[in-house]
Amino acid sequence: MDAGPVSPEIPQLPRILVDPRPVVLGGFALWVIATVVVWMNTSWADARPVCLMGLVVGVLGSSIFLLQRRSARRGDKGAQVGLDTD
Repeated sequence: MDAGPVSPEIPQLPRILVDPRPVVLGGFALWVIATVVVWMNTSWADARPVCLMGLVVGVLGSSIFLLQRRSARRGDKGAQVGLDTD
């Protein structure tokens, strides 16, 4: 059973599926909302450190993303590929 020649090219995913900005910004926004909700409800005081660390990780991740995107736009050798879009 010969299926014929197989194409060596892999189709590109749509741009909306490979754009990391919605995930980065959405995740950070959810941590901000969770922190505000936890701070307003005193019975959830034990969750405050978790929310604050979520914000710290969000800031760290956003910073790394922005630095990588800037490096990709400049054409730096070690930059991540595919972040140079607006």
